[in-house]
Amino acid sequence: MNKEGTQIKSPVLYLQHHYELLKLEYEYEKDQFQQQTELMGIGRKIKRGMCWYPLSLGRSYYNALNQLVIEVERKEDKEIEHLFEYGKPVCFFTQDMSGKLTYLNFVATVNYVEEDRMVVILPDANALLTLQSKEVVGVQLYFDETSYRLMFEALKQVISAKNNRLAELRDIFHGMQPVSTFSFQPVRFPWLNATQDEAVNKVLHAKDVAIVHGPPGTGKTTTLVEAIYETLHRENQVLVCAQSNMAVDWISEKLVDRGVSVLRIGNPSRVNDKMLSFTYERRFESHPDYPQLWSIRKAIRELYTRSRKGNDRESIRQKINSLKDRATELEIRINESLFSEARVIACTLVGSANRLLTGQKFGTVFIDEAAQALEAACWIPLRKADRAILAGDHCQLPPTVKNPEALRAGLGHTLMQAIVKNKPEVVSLLKVQYRMNDEIMRFSSDWFYGGMLQSAPEVKYRSILDFDTPIEWVNTEGMDCNEEFVGENYGRINKPEAELSIGQLKEYITKIGRERFLEERIDVGLISPYKAQVQYLRQLVKKDAFFKPYRSLITINTVDGFQGQERDVILISLVRANEDGQIGFLNDLRRMNVAITRARMKLIILGDASTLTKHAFYKKLYEYISEL
Repeated sequence: MNKEGTQIKSPVLYLQHHYELLKLEYEYEKDQFQQQTELMGIGRKIKRGMCWYPLSLGRSYYNALNQLVIEVERKEDKEIEHLFEYGKPVCFFTQDMSGKLTYLNFVATVNYVEEDRMVVILPDANALLTLQSKEVVGVQLYFDETSYRLMFEALKQVISAKNNRLAELRDIFHGMQPVSTFSFQPVRFPWLNATQDEAVNKVLHAKDVAIVHGPPGTGKTTTLVEAIYETLHRENQVLVCAQSNMAVDWISEKLVDRGVSVLRIGNPSRVNDKMLSFTYERRFESHPDYPQLWSIRKAIRELYTRSRKGNDRESIRQKINSLKDRATELEIRINESLFSEARVIACTLVGSANRLLTGQKFGTVFIDEAAQALEAACWIPLRKADRAILAGDHCQLPPTVKNPEALRAGLGHTLMQAIVKNKPEVVSLLKVQYRMNDEIMRFSSDWFYGGMLQSAPEVKYRSILDFDTPIEWVNTEGMDCNEEFVGENYGRINKPEAELSIGQLKEYITKIGRERFLEERIDVGLISPYKAQVQYLRQLVKKDAFFKPYRSLITINTVDGFQGQERDVILISLVRANEDGQIGFLNDLRRMNVAITRARMKLIILGDASTLTKHAFYKKLYEYISEL
């Protein structure tokens, strides 16, 4: 199969091929992890955000779900962005005088994480004792077997499905089986634009599948929330999933604003009171039966302690068993009550395999960010549903595939792309964008969306300064802006170009006027595709006194870090500058589409035109900007 994912005639063969590619990715990632664990020094692990050392251990306690947890905090390197997330497995270690690491023999799970503090679920009380007996410990990410196991299981089930709904969906998505629709009069939504209205109607009329294709700024979330809200007039409960915790939070929050009762399975990434109030844990704790359950669990723990001391073990064991039965009964009762009240169950794709959802069936599953998820991950929740609604944009960020061989063979080809190609009639393209000045939008619309996008009148001529040019390319050619290679994971850095970017930003803030910049809270994004460049830009802004009053208004991140966000002003540092026209992963044009469409009113691109314009896309972009 080629990179574009050309249809293999049999859906089963297509998915078997996909299964083999996923195995390649799994082995590759596992090997990479082992190499990093064994060979990489602790300093590099900390820099890459996969390790905290040294830690201070905080309090330990049993949480609402009766899991033993411990709070930990990093003492140093607090400004480094880390990769710890809810649900990820971690392991603890100690370091001896020679720098050798010794791993403690248990795996734990992240339950909650902030910038410098984490709550970790421990497997048992022995793990806690081991941890507390060490003087200095660190924590690092562990290889995530669970996600892979769930993806493999889901694919196996889809491949072997016969004479059931799962087999039908597989054959509709990847084969010749046609899609069917319900027939009823369209519903009118005067508060939506025509293409959003059409998309919601397509969702309501779909018996099998519908796709909401939302280019940047076109109100995909608004449309999806409307579609979910309308579906709930016809169904009692729906499942809403996305690839990342952040996307699940975002859509959950919008649904709550519409008055929909949401039950969030798994922990939110943006932890505020509004988010917490609809998490499963918080609802569980605030249930009227919970205090009784808590006191039963406490009694069970006390009895275990007594039985260890050897007194009257038989009668204690009987008491424990009857209390356990009572606790299980209460747990079931609380769960039933929480699930029957919720209209939307929200979780990540992998989170849909949570034991709480075992045996649950849904009329509809909504998958947001579907273009960023591996196909195998989408099948995890699809097994629970009769029909699927996918939303996203396959012209923006693709899923992460680390193995180059698996990527070339098509593992990054998503379920959404396959359906768009195989069943184009189920796709609704949202065509009116509400984010960008028309000149910023136009290039992306022409290159990626066949020129179909229009700007809403209220944003068409958006600008900060009168007679400003909304989009500029600062050509660094001949300015001694040379790239350097700084290791596999960080790729490239171009320090002179970073310094020039900072200079451009200063100049633009001064042009706007410092008071006005602060008064109107004009926000800025500095983007680079390379991590090393991002870190260097952060250092420059941090060290420069000029930026002190504006720091809260400036975000510096990679393209991936900016997905789904927007800013008034965006500067992009492209980094690459060499005589051979080598541009590495700037070849992934979907990333560039994300970068250039984050700006509302002003976009400044910095890059060496002689290097970049050897590629057709950058040549066209450079020409487009030069002609404005």
